Amino acid sequence: MESFITFFTRILGQYLSKESIVFILSIMPIIELRGGLIAASLLKIPYVQALCLAIIGNILPIPFVLFFFSKAVSFLEKFTYTKPLAHWFRKKVDAHRESVEKYDFWGLVLFVGIPLPGTGAWTGAMVAALLKMNRKKSLLAIFLGLVLASCIMSLLSYGLLAAIFS
Repeated sequence: MESFITFFTRILGQYLSKESIVFILSIMPIIELRGGLIAASLLKIPYVQALCLAIIGNILPIPFVLFFFSKAVSFLEKFTYTKPLAHWFRKKVDAHRESVEKYDFWGLVLFVGIPLPGTGAWTGAMVAALLKMNRKKSLLAIFLGLVLASCIMSLLSYGLLAAIFS
C-alpha cells in the first residue's frame, strides 16, 4: 500500500494540492484514512489539518454505502455475469458476520477502528448494510471506529514514521 501511496502522491502531486491528494486517498476504498494519514505525513501536512481531511474524506461516502450497498448487491444477483461478484461480497461479509453480530455496536467500532487488512469504514459499512444493522447506529459506530483508527494511525504515521524519516 505504501508504494501505491508514494506513486499516487508523486503522479497527482503534479496536478493537485497536497491536501487534495490526502482527501482523495481517504475517500478511496481499501486506502481510506490510513493511507491518507500516511500520505499526509510524507507530504509534511500539519497534523490537525491532515486529520480533518482524512476523517472527512473517509466518512463522506459511508452514508451512501450504508443506504445503497445492499440494494446494489441484490441487483447484481439478478444477472448471470454479475452474480459471482454479488456472492463474493456476501461471502466477505459472512466471514466477518460472527464477530460483528456478537458484539453488535462495539464489534463494528472495533472492526472499523483497528487498522488491519480488510477492515475499515468501507468494509464496516458493507457489513452493516448486508447484515441490515440500524443505519444511524452503524454510522455512529463507523465514525467512532474512524476516531479510533485515526488515533492509531496518527501514532504510526506522525509518530513512528516522522521519527524514521526526520
